[in-house]
Amino acid sequence: MVNTKWRNQTSITEFILLGFGSLQELQTPLFLLFLVIYIMTMAGNILIIALIVTDRNLHTPMYFFLGNLSCLETCYTSTILPRMLASLLTGDRTISITVCFVQYYFFGCLAGSECYLLAAMSYDRYLAICKPLHYTMMMNGRSCLLLVTGSWMICFVINSIIIFLLSHLIFCGPNEIDHFFCDLTPLINASCSDTELIELLAFILSSLIALGPFLLTLISYMCIIATILRIPSATGRHKAFSTCSSHLIVVTIFYGTLIIVYLLPKTHTLRNLNKLFSLFYTVLTPLANPLIYSLRNKEVKVALRKVINKCMELIEIEK
Repeated sequence: MVNTKWRNQTSITEFILLGFGSLQELQTPLFLLFLVIYIMTMAGNILIIALIVTDRNLHTPMYFFLGNLSCLETCYTSTILPRMLASLLTGDRTISITVCFVQYYFFGCLAGSECYLLAAMSYDRYLAICKPLHYTMMMNGRSCLLLVTGSWMICFVINSIIIFLLSHLIFCGPNEIDHFFCDLTPLINASCSDTELIELLAFILSSLIALGPFLLTLISYMCIIATILRIPSATGRHKAFSTCSSHLIVVTIFYGTLIIVYLLPKTHTLRNLNKLFSLFYTVLTPLANPLIYSLRNKEVKVALRKVINKCMELIEIEK
């Protein structure tokens, strides 16, 4: 894989993540913006987890998946934003190769897990709407646990293979990466080794992680929409669609930008917009998850109202 002449060159030990360094006059506003987004993302997702754990009415398969999604989003955003915030605040954009690999590994694992988890959630909605008589039997506790565990395990194995291949590449400069985090394509482009094997394997594995779950989700929603359109009453159609519309919004934002960045041909226009599209699935989707599910979901709003009422009662008692 590695040519002898490359081994004779000096290997670099750190990268410089250029991020948004070209926008020097916007460093402080960007820091404040991403800080607010990070705080809201963490608070929103942790709140959803707490509501699902404490409210017995939310102990259903749909909310089990939602709780796992919120847990995943909490970890997912924490692999990207703290490092970006530190860079915007201090101006230090250097990152060691080891830390860079670790960041990509956890980002890849968590992003891939989200793809499979969103597919599992769409399958859950498919069973609930299209196969309601079989729902309880097919979506039991064991099935839910297997789907969630499988979502995590598959992606950790796949990304371990990618990291193993990355660790055998030689990086001899330039050490600048035009991105705000350590992603696979910029890392491969920064290598002076022969990268044909890892590029081919990365495309195949990325297709398995993103394209496979996306197609499963697409098929599930085609069946769901077909079933909803056959419901005779307008009220019934509205109720059925409202149970999956929130998930459909998250899926559209997440998969849409993910496929643009990783699977579409790298034209000059798409390459220039790469950082912008990456912001959608790394920053905005984790923020959108708690906002969409809390604002559009009646059960979550009821659970939140109960918690607020209990807090108010405790405050009154203490007075």
